Amino acid sequence: MEPIAFIHTDFPTKFGLPRQSGLVEALEGRVVFQPAYSNPVAFRGLEQFSHIWLIWDFSAAKPRSGWSPTVRPPRLGGNQRMGVFATRSPFRPNSLGLSCVRLRQVCFEDGRAVLYVSGIDMMDGTPIYDVKPYIPLTDCRQDATQGYTRQTAAHQLEVVFPPALLEQLPEEKRTAAVGILQQDPRPGYSEDPARIYGLAFAGFDLQFTVDGNRLTVCSVNKLNEPMEENR
Repeated sequence: MEPIAFIHTDFPTKFGLPRQSGLVEALEGRVVFQPAYSNPVAFRGLEQFSHIWLIWDFSAAKPRSGWSPTVRPPRLGGNQRMGVFATRSPFRPNSLGLSCVRLRQVCFEDGRAVLYVSGIDMMDGTPIYDVKPYIPLTDCRQDATQGYTRQTAAHQLEVVFPPALLEQLPEEKRTAAVGILQQDPRPGYSEDPARIYGLAFAGFDLQFTVDGNRLTVCSVNKLNEPMEENR
């Protein structure tokens, strides 16, 4: 296999990415196809669908010593082990990811096909291997069970983002920034209320602390400015 496209997003690193697609609808991305796969005929009819599946590569999370049959899901506290095939962990035999995103627009720019999407969960530059339409009749199973994810589905933080700091972000990025923080970007095992975390997003470093269920943003810096780091 080879990538047919690469997605461009506001995440230069994987830290802070939503744990699944669709959790933060305001997060946007551009899927830019390689010239060899930008034939307009190949996209005929795609604009009729509201959502698409993206099959992609966990390019920034390759296991150092092969795959492991068990992993520690962060939302279970980082201590309980589950079988890798019972999770969506990147540390799997073929490191493939699967995301359902909203298709906003299909267009062609400078000879390349570009899909504008939202609800993303991928870092900038992630390779895309395939695109398929989301079909509600078969892809949405009303009788599906949630397994152990039922106990973690409602996990969200209360975000305190002082207006003076929020206004430092471009207006069109503010809703997405708050949505990311609500999803609790910390490692699942981290509970130190004094620790300052830094999240790189949309050209800014958002620094915050978490005490209990409350996340407080303490500074916003442009990424080309000096930052206090304690990730």
